[in-house]
Amino acid sequence: MSRAVTGMLVGMALAFAGYFGGFGAFLLVAALGAVGAVVGRLIDDGTDWREFLAPRDRRTR
Repeated sequence: MSRAVTGMLVGMALAFAGYFGGFGAFLLVAALGAVGAVVGRLIDDGTDWREFLAPRDRRTR
């Protein structure tokens, strides 16, 4: 699935949450989507979460 389609689906999910659930639901869906994106990136890259959170200068050594 292309990034454009993924972005469109995320936008539609946020729009539905905002329309039917109000602003609180919009924020909840956005926050959980961000957490899911980070977890997905960690899984795709095979990166340890401690390495992901380390400062850049420590990663290059």
